[in-house]
Parts: sequence; structure tokens; C-alpha cells
Amino acid sequence: MGYVLSTEGFDRTLAKLGERYRIFAPVLKAGEGRFKDTDVIRYDYVRSLEEMELETRSDYSFKEILLPISETLFFFTEDQIREANLDETPVLVFLRSCDIHAVRRLDQMYMGNGANDDYFYERRKELVKFVLIGCPASCENGFCRDMGTDRTEDYAFSLDVKDGKVYCDVRDPELEDAFRPCAEGTEDVVPQSPGESDCHVERPEEVPLSIFTDAMWDEYTKRCINCGRCNFVCPTCTCFTMQDLFYTDNGLVGERRRVNASCMVDGYTTVAGGLEHRKKNGERMRFKVLHKVYDFRKRFGYDMCVGCGRCDSVCPEYISFANCINKLNARVKELEVE
Repeated sequence: MGYVLSTEGFDRTLAKLGERYRIFAPVLKAGEGRFKDTDVIRYDYVRSLEEMELETRSDYSFKEILLPISETLFFFTEDQIREANLDETPVLVFLRSCDIHAVRRLDQMYMGNGANDDYFYERRKELVKFVLIGCPASCENGFCRDMGTDRTEDYAFSLDVKDGKVYCDVRDPELEDAFRPCAEGTEDVVPQSPGESDCHVERPEEVPLSIFTDAMWDEYTKRCINCGRCNFVCPTCTCFTMQDLFYTDNGLVGERRRVNASCMVDGYTTVAGGLEHRKKNGERMRFKVLHKVYDFRKRFGYDMCVGCGRCDSVCPEYISFANCINKLNARVKELEVE
């Protein structure tokens, strides 16, 4: 059902929803950016429409709600293990279409990537519903249309603000009661989707084995500084490491944590004996690019990258992931001719 609301009516709807759900949305944090006197957009609790940043894509993705930066999984003693408590309050998260598609990628990695689902991810995911933020235009550096992620129907309700009115397509029947009393009327609502983007990518269907040792990756050995920012803002990066924190000197009491990690950062591929795979930054870039637009697709049938463009915007060395994809495609075509 599609509802038309005033901004005040939508705030009343949010208040009603807030009685049951914790509500997260992109919020502009003035002066809290990476550098002095710069702003940043990241996810936070909201209670009103005015608090949400709906026009500009968030600098950081939503994924910390499903994959906390540092999460205690369980506590242990010498003879006992206790699972960490979880806030079981249901959650509503406001996302753009590309990010809703990213959720499918996270689900694939944690709940469709082996014999056993990830229990800790699964229990969080069961508490979350997603709200679609309509996109009237493509984001800076975004190429969601080329990745097929510019539209979705997988949402609890949608949100578009036009000419001072709020338009919502409510798909979850459980939420109807929050909208119906506050709406000015009903009509068919179609969420906005972005048109053509200035940024385009073309990815190869197949890549030859020689691409793994090709000199094209040497450029990134020189340019990339392995800061990992591209991974940490990416809505589909899922890498983590485990840390055991010991409370006692004998190491018999403590907790186990799952902590976000990055394939681009030193130490991620270090194994027993001090051996480190993919030491060069170009090798790490090769691994990341091929995983996002080739390896994942070979296994699951669709690309991991959703074209949000955050990695392009955050890189301090101005490395464009879109350009990486296009350079890969061009090089594959050259190798086919050779």
C-alpha cells in the first residue's frame, strides 16, 4: 500500500515505529570528518525525518549494524563458556538500493557459503528490517546501474520526499498500523531510482590465468598505501579476524572477539612461521578486484560489488575502483587478441 504523509505525519509514524524498533539512518555529523572542519555521513539512531541525510550517500555503510567493528562472541573460563548477550530489540535500517543489494552479498557469505551458517550473524540479521531510500540521481562515483543494483523490491517500506510530502510504499503488513493513522491519503507509490551515471564500468565474463601475474597490477604496488579505507567503507567486504582477550595471567579466563579486518592491510595474510601471502599492494589489489567482479560471480552467479562508489570517494591516493574494473576488462581483451 502506498501512503502520502506530511513531514509531521511521517515523524508521528517514526515515533510509533520507535516504540518497537531501534531506527538507524544516515546522519550528517558536522565537523566529525577525517580532517579538521570536515563533515561525515554515517549511520546513527534517528527519531525524526529532519535528522536523516537523504540527499547524499553516506560515507560509511550500514554494515556495522550487522557486523560490528568489534563484537564479543562469548566469554570463557577454565570450565565454562557463556555466549555474549545480544540486544534483541528489532531494528529498522534506512538504505539505498545498492546497499540493500549488499545485504544479499553479506547473507551469501555468512549464511550461504558452506555447510554451516554463521550463528552470530544470523541472530542479528533476524532482528533487522530494511527501508529503501529512493535515489532520484546517481551518487558521486557510483555505478549501481551497471552492476544491476539501482532498483530493488526487497524492503519493508520505501521513503521518498518530494515537494514537502513523504511518499512510502509499505510492503510489510506488520508496519501498516504505524502509517495508516498518520497518512493524508493513499496512492500507488513507486520509489525513485537513479538515472544514467557519469561513471560506467564494463567487467569481463572470463579472465585468463595469466591475469594473476600480469604487470597491470604493478601500478597499484606504487600507488596504494594499504590503508584499508576502501575495505572498511565497502558494504560487501566481510573479512574479519579473531582476538582472544585474557583476563588472567594463565589465559584461562577471558573473551573471544570478532574484529573487522582488511585484505589490503599488512598482516591480514600472515600465517604461522611469519610467512605472508600477497605482500605487494598490487597483489592485494588484484585479489580484491577479482573477488569483487569475477571470483564471487563464478561461485554464486552474481558480482560482489554493488557499485556504490564509496571506495572511490574515500581513497587518499585517488585510486578509482571503477577504473580498476575497466582496466581489467581492457587488459583481458588485449590478452584475448594476443
